[in-house]
Amino acid sequence: MNDCTKLKFKRKLVAIYFHDLSPGGVERQTLVLAKELQARGMDVVLVLHRLRGELIPLLPLELPVVVLGSRRTLQDVPRLRRFLLDTRPDILLANVDINNIAAALANAMAGTRTRLVICQHNPLSADYHATVNWRHRFVPWCYRLLASRIDHAVAVSSGIAGELLRSGIAPAKVSVISNAVIGEDFNERAAVPVSHPWLVNKDRPVFVTAGRLVAMKDHATLLQAFALHLRKRPSRLILLGDGPMLQLLRDRAHAAGIADDVAFEGFVPNPLPYMRAADAFVLSSRSEGFGNVLIEAMGCGTPVISTDCPHGPREILAHGEFGILVPPRDPAALAPALSLILDQREQWSGDRVRSRAAAFSYEACADRYAALFDSLI
Repeated sequence: MNDCTKLKFKRKLVAIYFHDLSPGGVERQTLVLAKELQARGMDVVLVLHRLRGELIPLLPLELPVVVLGSRRTLQDVPRLRRFLLDTRPDILLANVDINNIAAALANAMAGTRTRLVICQHNPLSADYHATVNWRHRFVPWCYRLLASRIDHAVAVSSGIAGELLRSGIAPAKVSVISNAVIGEDFNERAAVPVSHPWLVNKDRPVFVTAGRLVAMKDHATLLQAFALHLRKRPSRLILLGDGPMLQLLRDRAHAAGIADDVAFEGFVPNPLPYMRAADAFVLSSRSEGFGNVLIEAMGCGTPVISTDCPHGPREILAHGEFGILVPPRDPAALAPALSLILDQREQWSGDRVRSRAAAFSYEACADRYAALFDSLI
C-alpha cells in the first residue's frame, strides 16, 4: 500500500478512516464516496485499521491507501496521530463507533488543523449493541466526553441523528446525509443475468433477502414467517450473505421442514440480479442504521417488505408509501405480508419504487459531503 508521507497532494485532502474492507454497507459506501469526492476535485486517501476483506479487489488503483495494522482499533490512535502529523489532511472522515472514538483521540493528540467529521451508520441504542459487542455500549458515553473534539457528525438517518444529539453532540454539529446507493453503473450491474435455477426457471414466487447472518438481521424471524406462509402458498426463499449464524439458521430451516424451499447462497459480490429477478425483497432486521438493501431492491423495480425497525426503513419507504412495513420480531405479522405483496404487486409498481430509489444517488450524497467539507475548512 502507498506511504502517503511520500505523496504530494495539491488539492483539498480528505482522509477517510474505517476498519477494513469486509463486504458491508459502510465499506461499500466509503469506496463510492472516495471515488465521487475525487471526481469533485479533491485528493482522497483511505486509512484502514487492517487490510482484509472481500472488497479488496474493488479498491481503485489510483486511490492511495494507508494501513495502520494495529491489533485492536484503539491501538490505531498513536499510528493515526502520526499519520495526521505527517500528512495533515484538511478533513479526517471517520466511520462507525470505535473507529470514530479512535479518530477523535488521535486528532486531539495531533493538534493539527485537520477537521474531524464522524459518520454514524448504525444505532447507538443498547438493544442494538447487545447483538454486536458489549464494548460498543460505551460509545454514546465516549461521544459525550469527546463532543468538543468532534467538528461535525453525520448521521445516515434522522433516527440516528436524534441519538447523536442525545449523546451530547450539539445540534449545529449534526447533519443527516443519506447513503449513496444508486450510481451510474447500477442498471448495468442489475442487468447481469442471474444463474440461480429458482430464478431462471421460476415455477413459484421467490423471495430474496440480503445481509450478514447475524442476530441483528433476525433471519430466524424470517424463517418462521416463511414457514407460516408456506402453509398457504408454495414459494421459495433465497438468503444472500454469510456470517456466524449460518449453521444455526440451516438447522432451523430443517427443523421447520422448509429446508427444500430455502437456499443459503453465501456472500454474493453483486446481489442486484437476484433482487431484480425476485418477486419481492424482504428485510427482517431488529435494527438498521439505514437499510441500503431496500433501496437496491427498489432500484431494481422489486417490491419490498421491511420491519419497521429503528432506523431507516420507515424513512426510505415514506411510512409505508413505497413498501410494506411490519413490526420487528413478529413472524405472525410478517407471514401475511409475504402473501399481500404478491397479491398487490401493482401497488408497488417497478417505476414507482425506482423513482423513490433514485433519490438516494451517489451524486446527491457526495454533493452534500463536499458542501459540508467546504463549510468546515
